Amino acid sequence: MTMDYTLIWAFLLAFSVFTYVVLDGFDLGIGILYPFFKTKRERDLLMNSVAPIWDGNETWLVLGGGGLMAAFPMAYAIILPALYPPIIAMLLALILRGVAFEFRWRAEGAFGKRVWDYAFIGGSTLAAFMQGVALGALLQGIEVEGRAYAGGWFDWLTPFSVLTGLAVVTGYAMLGAAWLVWKLDGVEHVKAREIARFAGIATVAFIVAVSFITPYLNYAYYERWFVWPQIAFSAVVPVLVAVLIVAIARSLLRGGRDWVPFVLGLGLFALCFIGLGISMFPYVVPPSVTLYEAAAPEKSQVFMLVGAVVLIPIILGYTAYAYWVFRGKIDPEKGYH
Repeated sequence: MTMDYTLIWAFLLAFSVFTYVVLDGFDLGIGILYPFFKTKRERDLLMNSVAPIWDGNETWLVLGGGGLMAAFPMAYAIILPALYPPIIAMLLALILRGVAFEFRWRAEGAFGKRVWDYAFIGGSTLAAFMQGVALGALLQGIEVEGRAYAGGWFDWLTPFSVLTGLAVVTGYAMLGAAWLVWKLDGVEHVKAREIARFAGIATVAFIVAVSFITPYLNYAYYERWFVWPQIAFSAVVPVLVAVLIVAIARSLLRGGRDWVPFVLGLGLFALCFIGLGISMFPYVVPPSVTLYEAAAPEKSQVFMLVGAVVLIPIILGYTAYAYWVFRGKIDPEKGYH
């Protein structure tokens, strides 16, 4: 049986991007929620909850970007010029956020801490927003002529891309709040649970809005969701989304195991990601360039796949180990316990 290396690489890139979204998503979400936690004790707890693991999450972003360039060079050459402004803004925001994370601990005086707190909030929020904007701009379509981007400098900025940007900010806030429900105790735990409820409601509203608009962006999307026989398969996704939404609501309202809302939130993101794949496949640059048109030669894909087979398990291994070592609740005095 002949292996379809293009599909394998598409899956690996989708897996890398999704892993980045869920791991760095709650991390960015904590920065987005930072203004709702006012005291030094609360903010120190938020920082300590992600301090051991936050700086390894961007590894998946690098892997996704590098893999796109190597496995689908034509797509990389089109997408990057089309999305330079939001991508550059996202990267600068991530840098600002990382610097603020480290420098906040060294700041002397209330003013210095306040400056770095605002930098952490702004960097986290802007990075999340620009990720959503880039997603919306890609989903709504990129103008291509021949093998190059043929659109304008601000084609990425539309009402739909702003909507997806706000949706990602809200979704990350929900994940961040669910993470804090899992990791914190006492008053902070109660506050995180209340915030998670409101963020969850807003996230559901954005999911409904984006899901309603997306099929009408392109007729190919409409076919995936509303034309027989595709609807028989795609209809499973919104049904599962509804089931997860009910489960998340129950876990936040009734209490119980504190890790459940976070895991269910990851499941909700996974279903949204699957829905995105259903809409876009087989295009990598909608609505013009398919995966196969953009793919690198097979020999190049095979060569890179050998490295990926070695590298990805290593990254998964050290990521899993870090989360295992720093499992459990945070002790305000001693850290993790």
